[in-house]
Amino acid sequence: MMKPVFRMLPLAAALALSGCGEPPGPAAATPQGRAFGAIVFEPCALSAPMSRTSLQAQCGSLEVPENPAQPQGRAIRLALAWLPPENEGDAEPDPVFMLAGGPGQSALQSYPQVDPAFKEVRKRRHVILVDQRGTGGSNLLSCKFDDEATTQFSVEIARTAAAACAAELSKKADLRHYTTTDAVRDLDAVRKALGVEKINLMGVSYGTRVAQQYALRHPQHTRTVLLDSVVPNTLPLGNIFARNLDDALALQFGACAKDAACREQVGDPRQQLDALLAKLRSDPPLVPYRDASTHALKEERLTADMVAGLVRMYAYMPATAALLPKLVHEANQGRYADLMALAQMLTGEMQDMIATGMQFSVICAEDAGSFNRRAGDEATVLGQTMVDAMGAMCAAWPAGKAPADFRTPLTGNTPVLAISGQFDPVTPPRYGDEAIAKASNARHLVLKGQGHSVIGAGCMPRLFAQFVESADPKALDASCLDRLSPGVPFTSFNGWNP
Repeated sequence: MMKPVFRMLPLAAALALSGCGEPPGPAAATPQGRAFGAIVFEPCALSAPMSRTSLQAQCGSLEVPENPAQPQGRAIRLALAWLPPENEGDAEPDPVFMLAGGPGQSALQSYPQVDPAFKEVRKRRHVILVDQRGTGGSNLLSCKFDDEATTQFSVEIARTAAAACAAELSKKADLRHYTTTDAVRDLDAVRKALGVEKINLMGVSYGTRVAQQYALRHPQHTRTVLLDSVVPNTLPLGNIFARNLDDALALQFGACAKDAACREQVGDPRQQLDALLAKLRSDPPLVPYRDASTHALKEERLTADMVAGLVRMYAYMPATAALLPKLVHEANQGRYADLMALAQMLTGEMQDMIATGMQFSVICAEDAGSFNRRAGDEATVLGQTMVDAMGAMCAAWPAGKAPADFRTPLTGNTPVLAISGQFDPVTPPRYGDEAIAKASNARHLVLKGQGHSVIGAGCMPRLFAQFVESADPKALDASCLDRLSPGVPFTSFNGWNP
């Protein structure tokens, strides 16, 4: 959630929007491709950014109105992908929809990374991917920002960058209509066009908000819901980031404090990080480094905001966070090149992976009023500057409105399985508890030593398949998750001490 601060068949659209009788499910190939309901798909390959591998799938599209109040106005072609099960003749009728995070990630681009976690699910169920409007192939809303805008959380820089981005994107989109509520309407249009009565939802991070909103609006069409790294319906984003990151770092850095070799070789990680940030705020050094992508020799100033952003992203994955104590220790000895190279590489990758304009449209419609300073956050790694910048960004963005009941929690008997990583720096386990507190057929699993997005950890893929098969979260035997454990902190760039 919030990682940075920031094909065609007219018949299918007509059927989806008319509310007429729903067409049948998967059918045989036609001269134009393979039909699933009223949508024709053609062979394609899905690949994730920075990956050399691809995944064979079927791709199609569905046209929907940008503004539901103006059905004859501008239309959006939603990019879709369909992954048929291993044995289509024995397939279950209710597909699984994977909902990507961000907000701003493309489902078609992000799915290949989690496909191994769907191995058992895909034996008997179709998997459907929908690029949420404003992402990927669905009228992508993305702006490229200069280095200053992506490495600093200044209020003025954020406001100016957001205003320029909005002015550019408004040429091709009404930015008020790219919210979670719009996405939920699109998902149900896809369900209708596919001709299925019920669907299973699997959302990751921000995708858990979409899943909860769909289950709230369309409970009769929701068979199961799996929430991975949960953003509760009841929670505005606001100023949650600084405190959540510090709490997660305390847990992750605690592994070094308990290890004699780590304490001896890299010191107290939190003390080291605080000292480094203080040094960079007072005198950011000019650092020569090699670009991780081009290997070209470059020279730039390393700022505290750059390091804070790198620490935040590394904290998402404890396996990579194990390297943080060593990196920070090296920088405190005046060896900054590795931190600089990693910070610059991360900035470039995130700009390519996140549709920043869509992200602004979601956040500024649904969370804008919650960007308030909180006492005590001044001493955190992120401090107050991030929440200040987000507030300034939304002041310059043409925002839509969330429905009055947007914060309604999950209730009822829909089967819900929430999963959280113990060390998650953005959606901590208590959010999973909050999300299902009023749901009568729900369960929450906390994966020990894990971070953000945990569907692929340990035996979780098997439990995922069992949940979708049984639709009974409380019957799962989750004892296999007890074998998970935190990563070991690195004491050198060769790894940890044996």
